Amino acid sequence: MTTRGLVKTGMVLLLAGGTAAWFHFRKPDGPVYDTAVVGKGSIASTVAAVGTLQPKHAVDVGAQVSGQILKLHIQPGDVVEKGRLLVEIDASVHQSAVDAGRAALAGLRARLAEEEAGHVLARQQLDRQKRMAKDGATREEDLQIAEAALASAVARIAQSQAEITQRESTLKGDEAQLGYTRIFAPMAGTVVSLEAKEGQTINATYQTPTVLRIAGLEEMTVWTAVAEADIHLVKAGMPASFSTLGKDDRRWNGTLRQVLPMPPVPPGKEAPSENGKVVQYTALFDVRNEDGFLLPQMTAQVSVLTDEARDVLVAPLAGLVGDAERPGVFQARVIGENGQPVSKTVRLGKRDRRVAQVLEGLASGDKLIIGERPAEGGRRFVW
Repeated sequence: MTTRGLVKTGMVLLLAGGTAAWFHFRKPDGPVYDTAVVGKGSIASTVAAVGTLQPKHAVDVGAQVSGQILKLHIQPGDVVEKGRLLVEIDASVHQSAVDAGRAALAGLRARLAEEEAGHVLARQQLDRQKRMAKDGATREEDLQIAEAALASAVARIAQSQAEITQRESTLKGDEAQLGYTRIFAPMAGTVVSLEAKEGQTINATYQTPTVLRIAGLEEMTVWTAVAEADIHLVKAGMPASFSTLGKDDRRWNGTLRQVLPMPPVPPGKEAPSENGKVVQYTALFDVRNEDGFLLPQMTAQVSVLTDEARDVLVAPLAGLVGDAERPGVFQARVIGENGQPVSKTVRLGKRDRRVAQVLEGLASGDKLIIGERPAEGGRRFVW
């Protein structure tokens, strides 16, 4: 074969090989499906909220009398028993009032004793006048004077007794005011705040000034702010838990005991929300605090369990599409026996943010399509 013939033959073979390669370089078959296996699991529907810790039992201790604080027997953080002396207020003015009241009362009682003696004498004089009148030895006028003297003695005794009762009542009030100069703990607990200082003069004329606050820290209440979009899901009796900032590895558990029907209203406002702010309602639940880790005003990251189902057939919501014409009915696609997608009509029960309970339409082990993407690499060469 000549050189020209060899060149022609090579060109023919090269053209044939290129044509064969062209027909074998093609797209892969169909897209790639991301799937999740339908199986047994648990569902927990929750509402997330932020709360603030407050002592369940607390009392503001105030001063009921005006005066200068002479002595504070406690400091913030002190643990006190019920009845312990906390504060002493200058009692000189109140002691003077008590002393004056007692002296006046003593004078009234002495006068009453004198009037009672006069009453006895008036009674004796009237009896004598009556005996003399029987014998005709006295005048009618003298008998009438004796009767009037006895009646007057009785009236004076009644007046003195009334004045004594009034003075005793006033003295009790003065003694109570004197007692208020020594403030005692109304409950056992921890002094969490102190609003006054030694030497400070307080005025209790128009309102009771707060001197300190005592709280029992062994049990705390979580004041939870729930958004109005979620409040209809939250009911008393639901389980709730929370963690604190910086302590995500520990959770405290409790049960909602109350959902307040009215959002908190800021001071001086007539409505709970202004300027388009989100309205938040308050839910309360209590937790034990035996180790004293929880403190007032701590921030709590709260989760309220609104619904739950255990060991049920579940499917991810990512693979379910709602049917606009049939509420509660969803459409899904699973991988069939031939490897191709098969449509299913599914009815769901309880659900959370990720999965839902399957009531009918899917079986355990079904490969639910949750995503679809083209094959990686685009084209491929087949020899």
